[in-house]
Amino acid sequence: MYYYNPWNLDYKQPFGAIKVGNSMSLRFTTDQPSVLVTCVIRRDFGKRYEFSMTKDSGGDFRVTIPFDEEPGLYFYHFEIVESSDLGETRRFYGCSGIGGEGLLYTDENDVKPYQLTVFEKEDQAPSWYREAVFYQIFPDRFYNGNENGQINHPKPNSFIYGRKTDSPFYVKEENGDIARWDFFGGNLRGIIKKIPYLKELGINAIYLNPIFSGTSNHRYDTNDYLKIDSMLGRQEDFEELIQLLHQEKMHLILDGVFSHVGKNSLYFNINGDYGDDEGAAKNPDSPYFDWFKFENYPFEYKSWWGIKDLPEIDKDNDSFRNFIYGEKNSVLAKWNDLGIDGWRLDVADELPDSFIKGIRENLDSYSDKILIGEIWEDASNKISYGKRRNYILGGSLQATMNYPFRDLIINLLNGHRSSQDVAHQLMTLQENYPKDIFYNNLNNLGTHDTERILTMVGEKNLSVALAMLFVLPGIPCIYYGDEAGLSGGKDPENRKYFPWDNISPNVYNVYKSWTQKRLSENSLKYGEFSTFFTDRLLGILRYTDSEVFVELINPSEDELNIEVQEITFLQNLKFLPELKKLLTEKVISGKTNLELKMKI
Repeated sequence: MYYYNPWNLDYKQPFGAIKVGNSMSLRFTTDQPSVLVTCVIRRDFGKRYEFSMTKDSGGDFRVTIPFDEEPGLYFYHFEIVESSDLGETRRFYGCSGIGGEGLLYTDENDVKPYQLTVFEKEDQAPSWYREAVFYQIFPDRFYNGNENGQINHPKPNSFIYGRKTDSPFYVKEENGDIARWDFFGGNLRGIIKKIPYLKELGINAIYLNPIFSGTSNHRYDTNDYLKIDSMLGRQEDFEELIQLLHQEKMHLILDGVFSHVGKNSLYFNINGDYGDDEGAAKNPDSPYFDWFKFENYPFEYKSWWGIKDLPEIDKDNDSFRNFIYGEKNSVLAKWNDLGIDGWRLDVADELPDSFIKGIRENLDSYSDKILIGEIWEDASNKISYGKRRNYILGGSLQATMNYPFRDLIINLLNGHRSSQDVAHQLMTLQENYPKDIFYNNLNNLGTHDTERILTMVGEKNLSVALAMLFVLPGIPCIYYGDEAGLSGGKDPENRKYFPWDNISPNVYNVYKSWTQKRLSENSLKYGEFSTFFTDRLLGILRYTDSEVFVELINPSEDELNIEVQEITFLQNLKFLPELKKLLTEKVISGKTNLELKMKI
């Protein structure tokens, strides 16, 4: 018998990621009398190290390994040499592929190693952020706050919907290009007028999709980073919004789109909207010319994912970097000085690590600002464009958009993943991420880039999905209209206008009950995390030194009688005896969740 489990503090300390300058202590157990054990560690794409493990008086093998070099990923497994009268046999012990307890391998080339994340420094978030319940607003689709409903400065050749209840669609040319951008007319004054609604819902932080001047309704095609889009209002409206939010102890983060701009922007200006001599596509002597890579000037150029509406910017260009974050009058400086509370970086994969660090350094010159990155996978080991990314090793992103959690929730409720799969994946993410990042991540069930949660799981699963959103570690974020009962598939169906005259009371009340619970339960804001499972039940634990919050999730259709002996706890927590008593003989209906609390 051979055994190792990095989720158990009896076998690995500390749990999960470690900081540069600290050590990892390992214990490996066996009932074999004549063996030698070596811990084999490989630096990511780098050198291999071997550490002989020492046998203690109890027959276990132990080693303490310092990590004094640069931050990054390390991968490790165990090499076992068995001695007998017939000679020596080599075996290898590594990860099972789902984390936790490992597997024995006969060929080292087949071993799945354990991942160890070594980070440079902690990345604590501002206290307001850790206590936040976020609300994502797609401005054009939220609310028109003008007294007469008039639309501000309609864009040339655009399409305005006749009714707010119309289903959004794209008006396209035969070749698939957008012929006319469609608008409902939501604006900043609309957000101002709905602050009481948001506060009543339990929202204390807003994430705004892009608000800078653009051509499209989504405004990810920035025309001018220093101006509010005229359809949304004026800079004075934005300043009033910030002031009123802060008066209500609410916070606001903006969407930073720094990978690309619009082809009609001040910086590119392919149609000459800003004059015949302005912009890279009109003037090779433009100060913006070196921001772009032309293949055949001026109509063939590198664009974001080949979309010609979105010329891609060279993020290594010093002029562009200074413009975005390096100068006293930079883009970040302007909006930070107006009082925003942070940024969400669009398509972080497209931004070099050094660019993201430059933005972080800018934000660190202010107090209490947050930097979140759009990353769709496990950010600890993400490879983009052939390079391992250093998003979360310190001094870069403080949080990511937690799409992995969303995928786990949806797949569990739709029967595509088992409770065991989800529990193991949750623990793996916790193990891979530095602790601050794991608890800082922005959790969502839907965004402007995904189908709406009601469409994905149906109303019968919605309450359970929300339980997971609000109980799992991270900061919950509601996509506008989800609490009103909006449904919708992929873009543009997921970008309907908010149904102010047709809010579903049942759906709204479920959302509100969870926002209130999140705001009032200290363990949900600051508690530690662990999980457990049976073959059909998932348990989520959030706990402090004095209390434990237990959320039981039954994704099946059947009523479940909890049999404690059937539960697998993934960590050996000190309060497990009391927890087992609490769970004994509990019954949970199908497609529901059940909350339990206990003092410790």
